[in-house]
Amino acid sequence: MKLRRYREADVAALVHLFTESVHSLAAPDYAAEQRQAWAPIPPDLAAWRARFRELDTIVAEAEDRVLGFLSYEPNGHIELLYTAPHAARKGVASALLQEAAGCLARVKGTGELFTEASLTAVPFFLKQGFEVTAEQTVRRRGVSFRRFAMRRPAGPR
Repeated sequence: MKLRRYREADVAALVHLFTESVHSLAAPDYAAEQRQAWAPIPPDLAAWRARFRELDTIVAEAEDRVLGFLSYEPNGHIELLYTAPHAARKGVASALLQEAAGCLARVKGTGELFTEASLTAVPFFLKQGFEVTAEQTVRRRGVSFRRFAMRRPAGPR
C-alpha cells in the first residue's frame, strides 16, 4: 500500500469509493433513506472538486487501485475518512490516520485531532485513542442522522 497526496484527477475515484463505502459499510447502521441523503446517487462531482480544493487529502492505493482516503483541515479536523468496502478492516484507515496525525503535529503544529464520526466509524476512532465528546443529530437533504463528536491529542500513535 502506498500513501500519496490527492490529485484533482482522483476526484471521480474518491467519490465513487465514498459512495460505495456509505451504501455498503454503513448499511447496518443507517437506513437506505439516510444513506441516499448522505451519499446521493449520482454524486455532484463539481461540488466534490470544490470540497477537495479546501482540504488536505491523503490517498491510499495499491496496484493503481484506490483503497481509501482521508481529508483534513490544518486545525486538526478530520473531515473525511473512508475506505473501499473490499479494503475495510485491513489497516488502510489506520495508516491514513497515522500519516495525517503525524503531518498535522509535525508540520502544522496542531495539538489535537477532532472529527464527527458516524455510528459505523465510532469503534475505529475509539481504537485510535479518540474519546466521544458529544452525541449530535445533523440533517442532510432533510434527513436526520446520529453522529458523535470525538477528539484526541495529535501525533502518531
